[in-house]
Amino acid sequence: MADPIDLTWNEALSGALGSISLAAWIFLLVPQLLENYRAHSASGISLTFLLIWFVGDVTNLAGAAWAGLVPTVTALAVYFCVADFVLIGQCLYYNALNKGEEEKEAGAAAQGAGREVTDPLGEQSEHTPLLANGNGGASNSAAKPTKRRLTDVTEENLGLPGSHTRRRSTRSSTTRRRSSNTLERLLEEPTPRSAWLKNTLSILLIIVAGAAGWAIAWRTGTWRPTPISDEPGDHAKNTPFGAEVLGYASAVCYLGARIPQIIKNQRERSCEGLSLLFFCLSVMGNATYGAGILFHSVEKRYFLTNLPWLIGSLGTIAEDVVIFGQFSVFGERKEEGEGGCAVE
Repeated sequence: MADPIDLTWNEALSGALGSISLAAWIFLLVPQLLENYRAHSASGISLTFLLIWFVGDVTNLAGAAWAGLVPTVTALAVYFCVADFVLIGQCLYYNALNKGEEEKEAGAAAQGAGREVTDPLGEQSEHTPLLANGNGGASNSAAKPTKRRLTDVTEENLGLPGSHTRRRSTRSSTTRRRSSNTLERLLEEPTPRSAWLKNTLSILLIIVAGAAGWAIAWRTGTWRPTPISDEPGDHAKNTPFGAEVLGYASAVCYLGARIPQIIKNQRERSCEGLSLLFFCLSVMGNATYGAGILFHSVEKRYFLTNLPWLIGSLGTIAEDVVIFGQFSVFGERKEEGEGGCAVE
């Protein structure tokens, strides 16, 4: 066994933070996949957001492979692409499924409304009230039930204007009532307190798992501190220019991907269908990744070499903070509107 390499405190922090970042990235998309499965809907997440993010992961993979980065980085980039593909496929499936159900419901409602409208106004049956408003008018007695039924159809089946959030909630609740298997019961929508506890425990477990993984890797010799070269250009001299271009392209995609999601949340005034834990893990992964790079070295050449990845990681944290604000504001408004009509 080789002689142990001296481990400085900044190298230890760099390695541990990098391992925590790796754990966060591995489980990043799992909460959103489960949220979509629980709700049987992907209407809360922007497909444009996912597609731009997928392009960023593809360019990141190409840049990592071109630059000859360590196998762990390349393998993680491959995992990102596969996970993105699975999430996009799930969203397309649920969007197509729910669109078909909505078209069937709208068609059935329109057909029922058409039958009510074409009924002769003066015709009475055994179900027609003899008196209407105490006046005994036959036409009034026929018109009133028709108006009532048309209103019921509009509110219950087609939804009120601007009530996209309420329609998704009703459809999801109906689907959950139809489901009876164990997994569905475990994925029932949690209360605010239980959701907060679940998210906190998940983050703590990922931090512990990442730190423990780094400690085991260091003790077994799988991970070793990387020496910092004293030669100014040593860090960047072997990085191809094309790989740097791809790195900056991925950073631009990561920065731009969240914009469609922020606009969607603001337009619908709702974050329903989004997993808060998904964005919490994103912030944790980006923060620990950037901190791990900076703890390793702040030498100028090394910093410039990793600048594209730093921009992509640390820059998106500000956008995630905006989404956290939307979760807070629109979540409160949703609770206020549950007793009456849906909040636009």
